[in-house]
Amino acid sequence: MNRICLIKNEILEYHWGSERFIPELLGNKPHNRPQAEMWMGAHKKAPSMVVIDNRLIPLNRLIEEHPDDILGKSVSENYLREMPFLFKVLSASKPLSIQAHPDKGQARAGFKRENINLIPLDADNRNYRDDNHKPELICALTDMWALKGFREPEEIIRLFEPLERICGKGFTNILKVKPDESGINAFFMGLMDMEKYKAAGFVNDALEVIQPLRSKDNAYEWMCRLNVEYPGDTGVLSPLYLNVLKLTPGEAIFLPARELHAYLSGSGLEIMANSDNVLRGGLTQKHIDKEELSNILSFAPDKPQVITGDSMGLETFYNTPSEEFILSVINLPEEDSAYKKEGERGIEIMLCTEGKATITDIFDSNSLDIKKGNSILIPAAVKGYTIEGRATIYKASVP
Repeated sequence: MNRICLIKNEILEYHWGSERFIPELLGNKPHNRPQAEMWMGAHKKAPSMVVIDNRLIPLNRLIEEHPDDILGKSVSENYLREMPFLFKVLSASKPLSIQAHPDKGQARAGFKRENINLIPLDADNRNYRDDNHKPELICALTDMWALKGFREPEEIIRLFEPLERICGKGFTNILKVKPDESGINAFFMGLMDMEKYKAAGFVNDALEVIQPLRSKDNAYEWMCRLNVEYPGDTGVLSPLYLNVLKLTPGEAIFLPARELHAYLSGSGLEIMANSDNVLRGGLTQKHIDKEELSNILSFAPDKPQVITGDSMGLETFYNTPSEEFILSVINLPEEDSAYKKEGERGIEIMLCTEGKATITDIFDSNSLDIKKGNSILIPAAVKGYTIEGRATIYKASVP
């Protein structure tokens, strides 16, 4: 299998998705249903379908039949004939749940433990659906808002200060006594352990207090917006203890294992290790395992670093510590722009987000025209190719 092919991808409809962005990207009419994610990869939940001679063949099946040709020999060997990453378009019109993902050791132990306890893989109370970690990167295609990592203790104290008249001056004492990871841990778990009716009352009282402050700090503004979707949920308080940040198109953030985060609004490209392990911490009706969340979380305060990419010619790379994936974007500014790639490489999946171009196999001259919304598979067995045209093309690959 050594051909460059178009792929067709499944679109997942979650309640938080946008009705417009993904259809417009693909050149379709807007739906009256939320289209949240488009998956590009070989995950068994929603594998991409590879177009070969007018047939649609699941990518995971092609990898099973031709692992070295599709993945590349070293990738096939290192990842046991499995595709190491999953590439997504994500579009949120409502906030996603607050969540974190385990590291490799935690995932292996948790998966084994839940198997021993005979918890079905599709059970609502299942935390570990596989034994892999899930570092991820998201790159904005529109303005995006997100929560990422715990704030510094002094910031948390400052933002909770206006609430002292309803919660008491001792509410943040643990952070004043222990302005470190242990203090953040105790403070966060104290919020998580509040009884549901008390939490709802506290959130409602807090919203009354911070109404006049909405324009002074976006943490208070986001509290009000979150309460519209999840009234009374303790996660409504999360902008006060998690960093709030805005990404503009082309900016990205890396989310390592064990870091609490949430996407609040906007559309982007997400790439991650091929895992479905999620532990939630609020803004959801789904299962929350507070004890296990506490076990896997890092409570180290974080100053979010926005990644703008490192340019090499026509390609800009969003470098991360991940061994499973790297995202890059190929910008072809003029009609006669040309990008060339030769040599040993692993599997690549590309998505054209603007313009149109022609991709040609250097060695057999087969070519494929692509335009905005098209996605393609370039197997490792393709030894070289050129892309010519005027387009913006995002590429997911293995470092």
